[in-house]
Amino acid sequence: MASLHIGAGPIPRSSIRTAGVLDAVLVLAFAAIGRLSHGESLAGIGVTYWPFLGGLIIGWLVLRAWRHPRTIVWTGIGIWIATVAGGLLLRLASGQGVQLSFAIVTTIVLGVFLLGWRAIAALVQRASRQRMPTPA
Repeated sequence: MASLHIGAGPIPRSSIRTAGVLDAVLVLAFAAIGRLSHGESLAGIGVTYWPFLGGLIIGWLVLRAWRHPRTIVWTGIGIWIATVAGGLLLRLASGQGVQLSFAIVTTIVLGVFLLGWRAIAALVQRASRQRMPTPA
């Protein structure tokens, strides 16, 4: 299995890929939920999705998130901020509206999504470590 050696040990490329795909899918879910909650069809989901996907990609690149893709502090929070800020700025630049209520909901939902899966992963990892017997 190919891995990337960073810091304390190797990070499997599959873990990096999974983290990136999970982030992108959760941002897509955010866009879909938003459209459906406003009675809009999913046919135009790309219009809602692309600015936030752009913010997510910018966040991954600037933070070099592949180095620690599952950490909440720095990586998770940075990706959350980049996705929200980048997405809202790209929406404005493309002539899409950004009301204060939309910005607030966006910040909350993407925070729950992008930080939430990382928190769950940390809890699962911690629980699995506690169940493992210690070597004698």
